Amino acid sequence: MKTEEYRNKTNDELLKELDGLVKERFTLRIQRGTGLNPKPHLFSINKKSIARIKTILNEKKADGK
Repeated sequence: MKTEEYRNKTNDELLKELDGLVKERFTLRIQRGTGLNPKPHLFSINKKSIARIKTILNEKKADGK
């Protein structure tokens, strides 16, 4: 998802999205640990999405929104 799409969401929606991404990251790590070999690019996409959401939440917090 693009940064602008994240910025248009509310804090509650962002927190739900963040929770889903953290669960997905855990699932990917478990799959890698058990030898299922998930697609390696999914790790970086997931990591970057989590960072984007956290950054936007911190920006909104600083702005007082």
